[in-house]
Amino acid sequence: MNLFDTVLRCVATLVVFLTLPLVIGQTEHKVMAHMQGRLGPMYAGGFHGWAQLIADGVKFVQKEDIVPSGADRRIFQLAPAVSLLPYLLVLLAIPVGPGGFVGQAVDAGLFFVLAVMGVGVIGKLMAGWASANKFSLLGGLRTAAQLMSYELPMVLAAASVAMAAGTLSLPGIMDAWQWYWIPWQLIGGFVFFTAGLAELQRPPFDMPIADSEIIFGAYTEYTGLRFALFLLSEYAGILVVSALTAVLFLGGWHGPLPDQLGWLWTLLKTFALAFVVIWLRVTYPRLREDQLMRFAWTVLIPLALVQLALTGIIKVAIS
Repeated sequence: MNLFDTVLRCVATLVVFLTLPLVIGQTEHKVMAHMQGRLGPMYAGGFHGWAQLIADGVKFVQKEDIVPSGADRRIFQLAPAVSLLPYLLVLLAIPVGPGGFVGQAVDAGLFFVLAVMGVGVIGKLMAGWASANKFSLLGGLRTAAQLMSYELPMVLAAASVAMAAGTLSLPGIMDAWQWYWIPWQLIGGFVFFTAGLAELQRPPFDMPIADSEIIFGAYTEYTGLRFALFLLSEYAGILVVSALTAVLFLGGWHGPLPDQLGWLWTLLKTFALAFVVIWLRVTYPRLREDQLMRFAWTVLIPLALVQLALTGIIKVAIS
């Protein structure tokens, strides 16, 4: 890989990072407007509310940037970047198509993406702790508890795919993938996708935000562009979780399209899963804190262990 190729891959990843999360955000406006009969996102700017996302951006730019007097200023200002940038690094390692269609192939790519995604959640912990606000601190503590509870089933579900493929490399997993893995790894896919939603604190797993109880959790004291960065990190997280689920459990670029169009098949699967994320927000009410913890420890972790055992049995039978 020469310097030009490296720069081209980095620029392409950056363009995807700056555009696709915004597309998901605009899609969320439209889907929720249709499902809940919201008028604003359907009429802003004229044709089908095309200017809604632009209006949101102008609104955030115009708002004053405020840092609470009692806050830890450096940590408070750094938290949005810590929350957002790890998803850019994860996108570098996700294979989009065959033939080296990936930002950077990493031998232990699965381990890398899971570790870096955990860093993104730390940004929210930093925001809650540094805000000098009891509601923000409570949201940060809930985030910590949720992270510890849902990280384990997510890792176990991903380990099942790595065991099936015999490698931690994401392109290697794609090369080993077979169509009959879909029913075989279905439980693991459900666990991984659900745990990913919980780590993103998306409804119905948004108890750390809980605007009806603790205002807006760790984000309470944030305004303007810094608050917008947290929202962008949420949409970037939806993109990353949906793409990883598509790659690990739905075959990524594998499909009826030719290999040259595999990237299109990956995008279709990713956006289909992103639609499910939005649909869940509209459909289900927020879980209570005890329900949220119980679901992780009594449902997802046992299911992930069952998937691991099933994978081991099938691997031994095949070999």
